[in-house]
Amino acid sequence: MKFKINTPNIVHELIDGEVIIVNLKQGDYYSLLHTSAEIWTEIEREQSSAQIVAQLIQNYQEEPEIIAQGVQLFIDQLIEEGIITELAGDILENEMFSHTSGNNGIDKPPFEMPKLSKYTDMEDLLALDPIHEVDEMGWPNAKLEGIF
Repeated sequence: MKFKINTPNIVHELIDGEVIIVNLKQGDYYSLLHTSAEIWTEIEREQSSAQIVAQLIQNYQEEPEIIAQGVQLFIDQLIEEGIITELAGDILENEMFSHTSGNNGIDKPPFEMPKLSKYTDMEDLLALDPIHEVDEMGWPNAKLEGIF
């Protein structure tokens, strides 16, 4: 299964290895580090979940089933938060991670379960519409309804 970023509601930026995601509709923002940021980069490239798992198996020391489970749980969280959606017209894949086991004699770092860190402390500010909800005070001051 392939996925796409839920634009225009979602904006994101990679800064020093950390992916910052902002949901403009909900006002929430998110931080992705390490394996989470790697998975995000692969989602941006419209890689399938099986391709993402295969890439992580090549990069990290862990049982393939554990990596596959971590990736699936993380993708499920992204979908639940409305950050990504399934790519329309994508077909179910039969390829998995059978050909990518083993470390080929190379020491690999341990796999870190992907984590979606969510922050809601700025949702009121981020949810303001800077074009339509301002008065002479300017943005980020919310337009006060019913006060003359």
